[in-house]
Amino acid sequence: QEKLAESGGGLVQPGGSLRLFCLASGGILESTTMDWAWFRQAPGKDRVFVAGITWRGLTYEDSVKGRFIISRSNSHNTVHLQMNNLKPEDTAVYYCAARPRTSLSSEIGNYDYWGQGTHVTVSS
Repeated sequence: QEKLAESGGGLVQPGGSLRLFCLASGGILESTTMDWAWFRQAPGKDRVFVAGITWRGLTYEDSVKGRFIISRSNSHNTVHLQMNNLKPEDTAVYYCAARPRTSLSSEIGNYDYWGQGTHVTVSS
């Protein structure tokens, strides 16, 4: 059975860094022909796209450009989100998502597989 499991969240001060991990297991998720993305949902708000990685390249939401880096380790079936210079407005639950490879840019379209989320709180 396919599963995505996020980890690495926590409490960090403004200006600090965190590295999120998404471990993929089972079936199609262990294939290299997948689109991957991170989304986040702040309290009282909708879930929104943060960063994605597909065969087309990397895509970032404007507010995280230059601060966040998405990457994937094929050999370990993990997707990472390195978050630097964190701000209070980055506080949210962060979700890893995946879908079979598409021709779409990663911020467009639906994702079929989701993790349970990991909490990130940026506060002094």
